[in-house]
Amino acid sequence: MTIPLPPRARAIQARVRAFVDKELIPWEVHAEMHDGLVPDDAWERMKAGAREAGLDNMDLPEDFGGRGYSKLEQAVAQEQTGRVTNALGWCSNNPQRWMLEACSPYQIETWIKPLMTGARHECYAITEAEAGSDVDAIQATARQDGDHYVLNGEKWHVTSANLSDFMFFQAKIVGGPNQGAHALFFVDHATPGIELVRTPAYTHNYRAHHPIYRFNDVRVPVANRIGAEGDGMGFTYAWFRHERLMIAARCCGAAERLIEEATAFAKSRIVFGQPLAEQQAVQFMLADSATELFAARLITYETARAIDASVDPRGADLKTAHGQCAMAKLYASEMAGRVADRAVQIFGGRGYMRENVAERFFRELRVDRIWEGASEIQRIIIANGILKRGVRSLVE
Repeated sequence: MTIPLPPRARAIQARVRAFVDKELIPWEVHAEMHDGLVPDDAWERMKAGAREAGLDNMDLPEDFGGRGYSKLEQAVAQEQTGRVTNALGWCSNNPQRWMLEACSPYQIETWIKPLMTGARHECYAITEAEAGSDVDAIQATARQDGDHYVLNGEKWHVTSANLSDFMFFQAKIVGGPNQGAHALFFVDHATPGIELVRTPAYTHNYRAHHPIYRFNDVRVPVANRIGAEGDGMGFTYAWFRHERLMIAARCCGAAERLIEEATAFAKSRIVFGQPLAEQQAVQFMLADSATELFAARLITYETARAIDASVDPRGADLKTAHGQCAMAKLYASEMAGRVADRAVQIFGGRGYMRENVAERFFRELRVDRIWEGASEIQRIIIANGILKRGVRSLVE
């Protein structure tokens, strides 16, 4: 059965899939063998192709120069970028809608509009050595000093920092009536006091690195604070909801690619005089993988549809969306990990070679069960929703 999609979503799906197949997938092995990099001219073609495919500014309204995609349309597009390894799908800028609601006109002109055009690039400095999924445990501080704030703290896993020129920095307020409240700030990389501690090596080979930065009495104007003191966590939750849903979508795309590749191999590989696909053990792995993909896709699409249909983004619908995005990320990321494991097994020794798509996804998909909130955190969010509002609030 084909899951029904509106005509525009189906057109977006076809357009992005064609772009991924033609421009991105052919460069996967090269990127894997060159620390995630491709030649500069190829990267520029990828970025131009992403714009032509409609992958930039998807979450922003058309009257602001964005694509005006619904959450479902964004999920469909992101699902297709998930079919490629080595984060080659990360070739377009995508500011989120909450930024327009949260940022001042000055901030929109200085950071958001240049982000839309690709003139500037962002990263998020939120996670710390002792604060990952529990964002409230951050120890970074922001103390107001006249018309500036003084920022201190150390941030880990600052994804894409090597490709960016400014950060979203989250800290807790020190002093004043909002002591201990969260606040979010724009911080340009060139600001004095920002120290690159080191750039750890990670399991995957991505163009985007995840450095550790130390902020030593970094001074930023009050005008760089996003919203009011105390608003920081709310903005982070909005970012989490969006990213968790898009992670789920990309995991669906990865799983589909893995099933396609494993199926093609199993049909061509001859073992004991017959195609590997004739072995019941292999058939069961493919059947389980396809079934789980179908379920994950349904959860992801329906969560996106529900958000699009939401009538009260500040009330119960927002809480339901928070829980359902957690469900989508939890199930899809765990599903994709299982599919990758089965695909490696079907490929056998080939599945352990870095040039093989199953090997790369086996490594790369592992982080989807960790970042933007580990699977265990998603389960806590879901359980809290059930305990507070009942199971029907999440599954009807």
